[in-house]
Amino acid sequence: MKTLYFECNMGAAGDMIMSALLELHPHPDSFMERLNGLGIPNVTFKKSTSVKCGISGTHVEVAVGGTVENEHMHEHGHHHEHEHHHEHGHSHEHHHEHEHHHTGMSEIEHIIGHLDIPERVKNDAIGVYKLIAEAESHAHGCEISEIHFHEVGTMDAVADVVGTCLLINELNVDRIIASPINVGSGQVRCAHGILPVPAPATAHILGGVPIYSNDIQGELCTPTGAAILKYFSQEFSTMPVMKISKIGYGMGSKDFEAANCVRVMLGETQDKSDTVSELCCNLDDMTGEAIGFAIDRLFDAGALDVFTTPIGMKKNRPGILLTCICRENQRDEMLGLIFKHTSTIGVREYITNRYTLDRTIETTHTQFGDVRVKRSTGWGVSKIKAEYDDMEKIARENNISISDIEINQ
Repeated sequence: MKTLYFECNMGAAGDMIMSALLELHPHPDSFMERLNGLGIPNVTFKKSTSVKCGISGTHVEVAVGGTVENEHMHEHGHHHEHEHHHEHGHSHEHHHEHEHHHTGMSEIEHIIGHLDIPERVKNDAIGVYKLIAEAESHAHGCEISEIHFHEVGTMDAVADVVGTCLLINELNVDRIIASPINVGSGQVRCAHGILPVPAPATAHILGGVPIYSNDIQGELCTPTGAAILKYFSQEFSTMPVMKISKIGYGMGSKDFEAANCVRVMLGETQDKSDTVSELCCNLDDMTGEAIGFAIDRLFDAGALDVFTTPIGMKKNRPGILLTCICRENQRDEMLGLIFKHTSTIGVREYITNRYTLDRTIETTHTQFGDVRVKRSTGWGVSKIKAEYDDMEKIARENNISISDIEINQ
């Protein structure tokens, strides 16, 4: 099973996670070009090499309006990250236009919703922000609709979250595990006074997650870092037995006696939990449009696969068998969506083993332009398949058939 393991011995921040994942991507430079082409308002990404304690890794800087955001760091913190809530944020001398207008959760959803990224990535990015918004709401004793993110909602934070979600989507892994998280220790000075580490919003997000503190003073885990790990990780544990194929180092901004980085490992695990849930129900009173809408909602929520099969039911009525395949930890969410968007009053579950090939997204050149391809390997085979959307676009623009486009193997 293709697995990502996050090692958080020095906490986690959004930019550090994104930087580590970028080292795992098969084509980091082209990914950076696409990231810069997304049109995140007033944002530019720049990748650089950083060395901590003799270890070389990647640091992705986010420039907002021409200003590199990690030049404005926390007095006590060590991460480039300006997504802290207003309990412990610093006031900035550079107030960009978008920081004034895009501060609430609805504005964040609007920004992300209009980016040219897959629907699943949009949902993931908004899901991460909802964790932060709920934590802010709890910390301040107000409704989520009243939360104004301040630095959490700045464009550099949107950039970190969107970049991370896009990388995780393109790495296309089966399982994500994170280590217990070092949250740092001591106190942090903020606009409202002095707060304990971890700060209230971070502590709330990490409820149910194994955390610890050692003698390193400062805020090692930020709200966005915590939210990304909480949202994506199916498990928090020590490193599983795995055959590692690639390692990525995402570097922070400050130097400590320990290497200030998030390390992420990509590899194969053989685990008994490599099973999936098949959720099935029979439908005989829904229109094709309504069934199609339900299928789209399940895919948007991250279902591994959804399909229909024509069946014959009692009283000789034709019907549809709806099957949703999902990870076991997605079962409750998928059940809720099935009951919400279909007419069924009962769903059957089957637990089944799943065997997959390793999959990576690559970009290949054709005589008409670049095309994304999915390369699948393992079990002694290697396959390549072009992304249909890219092929369709080229075919339309050049008035040719899809078969006329030659893909370089």
